[in-house]
Amino acid sequence: MKLNILLKKIGLNTVEKDMDVNSIKDLPHASQNDISFITSKKYIEDLKDTKAGAVFVTKDFLNFVPKDSVALQCDNPYLYMAYASKYFKKDLLSKKFVKPDIDTSARVSDKAVVGSNSKIGKNCTILPGAVIGENVIIGNECTIYPNVTIYNDTIVGDNCIIHAGSVIGSDGFGYAHMQDGRHIKIYHNGNVVLEDDVEIGANCTVDRAVFGSTIIKKGSKIDNLVQIGHNCIIGENSILVSQVGLSGSSELGRNVVMGGQSATAGHLKIGDFATIAARGGVTKSIEGGKVYGGFPLTLQKEWLKLQAKISKLIK
Repeated sequence: MKLNILLKKIGLNTVEKDMDVNSIKDLPHASQNDISFITSKKYIEDLKDTKAGAVFVTKDFLNFVPKDSVALQCDNPYLYMAYASKYFKKDLLSKKFVKPDIDTSARVSDKAVVGSNSKIGKNCTILPGAVIGENVIIGNECTIYPNVTIYNDTIVGDNCIIHAGSVIGSDGFGYAHMQDGRHIKIYHNGNVVLEDDVEIGANCTVDRAVFGSTIIKKGSKIDNLVQIGHNCIIGENSILVSQVGLSGSSELGRNVVMGGQSATAGHLKIGDFATIAARGGVTKSIEGGKVYGGFPLTLQKEWLKLQAKISKLIK
């Protein structure tokens, strides 16, 4: 799509330097045929270095837009990014069906569905009621239990297990908000990647990325009823216990353990080998190699001391 055509569709003024636009991406990953956006001064360095062909910005950031990028000035860049995302959403069904590539050693129930142009590797088992979308890649030795839904473009590595009722690749909970209270959907055009030896419990949800990938790295184990938001990255060999909830763009290092009903706010990092006790609330980035608990989050031993002191006060 031409940039000026897109700008007309979303209600912004056209620009002198028109260009072909292929997609919307974040500042670090955008190229000359992509649009990006900035919403906070903490991303100024990313703006200075971006290769994006055009960037939605407020007037406060105009001076930081690279000379090779077109500044698209607006009052609410996040909102206009949401408007624009609609025009880059992918078709849910291909116009022409391409027979899926299913290895002869794989066992696929005749009550399962495998979409156009998808691939299923050696010795996989796909049980009744499973729905595999289009352009999905499933590696070797995987087991997909009944009523699992795997959305388009998902990539699943070798030796993965996905238990009944889980949904992999649904849209994240992303909206831009208008002053009159309406919520404008942000179309999620990324995907989900499960690396080798990942196990997903029953009735979990792993949301696809807005752009790029939501990634669960190799060896990680996810208990039942876990919610993983868009653009999250789960490090190798991490363990998420039942009812953990990760907000979008949470990044976990390797061997992170999160106890039952613990959760994160979005856009933060948890260091390698950190442990979050049950019901711990992570609201900012934390170092690895320590055990945390409570809310507000603190070292678990300090949290337990505090609870003991409170218990004595109220007796």
